[in-house]
Amino acid sequence: MIRTKSGAAGLSVASNSLLIALKLAAGAITGSIAIITEAIHSAIDLLASIVALFSVRAADEPADREHPYGHEKVENLAAAIEGMLILVGAGIIIFEATRRLAIGSEVDDLGIGIAVIGFSAVANFGVSAFLSRRAKALESPALEGDAAHLRTDAYTSLGVLVGLLLVEITGEAAFDSIVALMVAAAIVGSGVRILMRSGRVLVDEAPPADELDRIESLIAAERERSPAIAGYHKLRARRAGARRYIDFHLQFHSGVSLEEAHAIAHNVRGAIEAEIPNSDVLIHTEPEGSYRPPELEAGGPYRAG
Repeated sequence: MIRTKSGAAGLSVASNSLLIALKLAAGAITGSIAIITEAIHSAIDLLASIVALFSVRAADEPADREHPYGHEKVENLAAAIEGMLILVGAGIIIFEATRRLAIGSEVDDLGIGIAVIGFSAVANFGVSAFLSRRAKALESPALEGDAAHLRTDAYTSLGVLVGLLLVEITGEAAFDSIVALMVAAAIVGSGVRILMRSGRVLVDEAPPADELDRIESLIAAERERSPAIAGYHKLRARRAGARRYIDFHLQFHSGVSLEEAHAIAHNVRGAIEAEIPNSDVLIHTEPEGSYRPPELEAGGPYRAG
């Protein structure tokens, strides 16, 4: 059983390598632009899988002097690169398919191509489902992006399969190029989605609202247990790979000792880190009534309570 991110990414590399070889051979035999398009798509997926493989290894490296917050954002950067590769591949496909529609083309011996594309769809659905499960279990953006590539490849393979069957039945080679353009449209959609997801993390977008709500619930629960807590403010969080970085100010009533405040803050941090795995919580303790800057008013970037 493959349990690590590197192992899952390695499986994707091996799968894509095999499918590229099969599709290139089938494309050369049949002359089908749709099959060649699928080979290009798989080649992009292979590059993306290699990027994912190296990125998850880099992301697992511990924090060091140059990267005190760790290397987790390498995964988000890798996902962005994968999205750009997808868009480049789509551009190549659109150019070639349009050119063939304009000048015409011929395809032959489609039986081999139909068999290869059918096998490719089944294989990619299987590997994509496995990678998706591991991405969720390991909270890996790079594996999630890789799974999205393969899932898109599987669906586009089904589209190509339909197009090849239409060519075989009708004898009209234009269906081959039309299907290739439909594949390119699906690829563009996948690339844009991956770029948007990774971009949101790279610019430190806050995690989903329900995640912040869970953090606030934990602070409120500790506040009920500890009368020393007066309130909190400047709650904010960001993501980096599978990790969450959370910080806020915790206020205490007058007369609470530093030792007691530290112990309570430690309990709050432990509760949050237990509720939200892979989180790094920083709590600033301060006395009740301390200055709160204007940005904490409604519409400001922080939460307070």
